[in-house]
Amino acid sequence: MQSIDLRNQQNLEKSYTREDWQQGYESLKEEYDYWIDDIEGEIPKELEGTVFRNGPGLLDINGQRIHHPFDGDGMISQIIFSEGRAHFRNRFVQTEGYLAEKKAGRILYRGVFGTQKPGGWLANILDFKTKNIANTNVIYWGKKLLALWEAAEPYSLNPYTLETLGKEYFNHGLSSGEAFSAHPRVDPQGKLVNFAIEPGIKTKITIFELNQDAEVVSKQNHRIDGFCFIHDFVITENYCIFFQNPLSFNPIPFALGKVGAAQCIKPEKNLPTKIILIPRQHSPMVCSGVKVLETTAGFIFHHANGFEIDNKIIVDSICYDSLALTDIDSNQDYRQTNFDAIAPGKLWRFELDLLQEKVTAKLINDRACEFPAIHPDHVGRPYRYLYMSVAHNPRGNAPLQAILKIDLELGKQQIWSAAPRGFMGEPIFIPHPHGQQEDAGWIVGLVYNAEYHRSYIVILDANDLEKGTIAKLHLKHHIPHALHGSFTRDVLCEPIITRKSPKGTEATWL
Repeated sequence: MQSIDLRNQQNLEKSYTREDWQQGYESLKEEYDYWIDDIEGEIPKELEGTVFRNGPGLLDINGQRIHHPFDGDGMISQIIFSEGRAHFRNRFVQTEGYLAEKKAGRILYRGVFGTQKPGGWLANILDFKTKNIANTNVIYWGKKLLALWEAAEPYSLNPYTLETLGKEYFNHGLSSGEAFSAHPRVDPQGKLVNFAIEPGIKTKITIFELNQDAEVVSKQNHRIDGFCFIHDFVITENYCIFFQNPLSFNPIPFALGKVGAAQCIKPEKNLPTKIILIPRQHSPMVCSGVKVLETTAGFIFHHANGFEIDNKIIVDSICYDSLALTDIDSNQDYRQTNFDAIAPGKLWRFELDLLQEKVTAKLINDRACEFPAIHPDHVGRPYRYLYMSVAHNPRGNAPLQAILKIDLELGKQQIWSAAPRGFMGEPIFIPHPHGQQEDAGWIVGLVYNAEYHRSYIVILDANDLEKGTIAKLHLKHHIPHALHGSFTRDVLCEPIITRKSPKGTEATWL
């Protein structure tokens, strides 16, 4: 990966203040349930369905601040769109650990990213128990609403009320204690594909495929040489593809109670990145087994998409020069992150030549970016349009404040920005129900507004971001900087009262 010239970055006028960004990492301890009435513009009548978001909503336990937001308890936000109106609800995932700490009023568990129990290393030594924080993603599949965290089982929620129902095992398709990653991919053919990682000297990769009734119809295990820290993957028609970042893991400081497990991971810049291609079980290539290719060292959290062309596979990914450890350093509060000192993620395209077993990497866009989104019908297939959360400025590193659309065929770009005081979450692409083009639909995003310490939902035209906002839905409160989310066309709110109005009969929802 190419390194950013940090000297040039200093010459750019910042589009943000760190103090504004920091405010978005305050806990939201209240749970709300209301119709959104403070709206600029109009919600499109054709926009019907439910958006779910997940992220760390609790960033302190009774005033004891956790070390890193990735250790925060998961909070689900639900935005229901129906008949030009929108309803908001949020609930914490009532995991065993969340309930125990709520009752105790203090931190009881060590966090993967550095949160320690009070009392120093003596209180943490040889304590390997962590809590399932269910804070990374949320999906609605097979009539089940699932809060996901990659190191444990999913938690099932009532999709109408967000009430926590308990751990989900897919009718014994998942074993007790078996992980189910936070980055499933939905095959346009109608299957949900996901994975789990069990790190070690040889890492175990498990691949699940679920049908539309949330039944596990395929499950395969593979052992891969070396330590793997893999957050995301891509699927194509015939393959599941994983990028094994060049890292090492020394568990001794964690065992001694000094740091979290993630703080024991170190980048190995002299080693290549390995690309692991595992044939899907329906694939004619399944008999050929696992294939491993190599490319330049770097670090990848998220992929945009992958697809096959003849004997080649194209994978588009957001790559960093290396795993940035400064924001989880044991001596530093994550809110003090110095963006100027860290190289940003950039969009790269990898071309995997399966016949020559060769990888070619090409930089597509060098603006700081994360959280790619595409039309769901193009997952694992050739595609043209990509949407990402990006920095406001075209160069340098900074918090995400804008959404960028890239036409991968023509190279054209469009941008919408919430700067200077707005901070962008992951964009969600919602197809227009009657759309014929790949970019026919809407981009829905959650923006934290530091000026008012509140968040708003923005709706943009996915065909033309530069038209500006179609609508802004102002919430009554803030949502802490969130992680991932999803959309379903199901309007997950049941009418319970019918009343008369001058416009005719209207339904009121719970």
